[in-house]
Amino acid sequence: MIITTLILGFLFGAILQYAKLNKYNTISGMATLNNLAVAKAIAVAIGVGAILINVEIGLGLADYHTKPLILGGIAMGGIIFGVGMAILGYCPGTLAISLGQGSLDALFGIIGGLLGGLVYTLVLPSIQGILGPNLGVISLHTIAGGNPVLFYILLILLSAVFIGASFWVHKLDKPGKDMKWLAAGIGLAILNAIVFLSVVSNRQIGASTTFPFVADWLTGVTQNSYFEAIQKSGSWEVVFLAGATLSGLILSLLNREFKIQLIHENWKNFKNNSRSSRILWSLFGGFILIFGARMAGGCTSGHVISGGMQLATSSLVFAAFVFAGLLVTGRFFYGKENFNKKG
Repeated sequence: MIITTLILGFLFGAILQYAKLNKYNTISGMATLNNLAVAKAIAVAIGVGAILINVEIGLGLADYHTKPLILGGIAMGGIIFGVGMAILGYCPGTLAISLGQGSLDALFGIIGGLLGGLVYTLVLPSIQGILGPNLGVISLHTIAGGNPVLFYILLILLSAVFIGASFWVHKLDKPGKDMKWLAAGIGLAILNAIVFLSVVSNRQIGASTTFPFVADWLTGVTQNSYFEAIQKSGSWEVVFLAGATLSGLILSLLNREFKIQLIHENWKNFKNNSRSSRILWSLFGGFILIFGARMAGGCTSGHVISGGMQLATSSLVFAAFVFAGLLVTGRFFYGKENFNKKG
């Protein structure tokens, strides 16, 4: 199982690297609406993945792993996560890949994320009340009420909407000639469908649980209900992200793209060339990225993509709040003059 999970993580890293979806410049470009590759890939992944996953579930080859709609946590966590994503320029999963490629800001983001995961574990009992209400599991499957004809008609229609939206966004994208996002989105959908299979992992792809799991284990903060709840998924994600890190390292070396780098082009152009500035903002961005993810119960890979493929209301609501936080932060953190900049 460990070898299988490592391979799955390696493939995850390879897919994102192919379209450069793990790069700081790409994700910060999304925050300023100068590069929409991330949004396009996510939309097509949800559209294609929804069909793949629901068909294999219908055939009895997999199960649903839908997250409940815990409204306060998803709304507040989504906004906080989006802010962190914009400032840091990485998601929890892409941090591991970029670290393998030599990005030092990803390393500081991971350190900040570990601290954020630890703090979340410690403060969870005192903030539990603001995370609710828990509206339960709501998805297309539950809304259809067991009517297979209605379910599959709506499934096809919604999948077509997501795929169509990806091509509509592509027309708006400035570097719009590059179609690698399409292959990456389809690849993520297929990979998720494989992970969902009962004979493979019988779970969804995820990354953010790694951070509180590792931080709690390192500091000995394990005698609590939260650590017990995340122990199984956290241990799986550690191996998965190890595979993603190896993918970043090995493929960047093979492609002669490995580079020790702290300050990337967008940070230099939009912010400054100060090493201390980038380190401090990476630490802060990593902290709130993971804190927000834990409030919402997932991140880009585990909530937006994996949950989106299940057409779960919780994941689609989370995605809306994430992009709101991402875009508002991109506009003001990187400067209005750099937002949706032409050329």
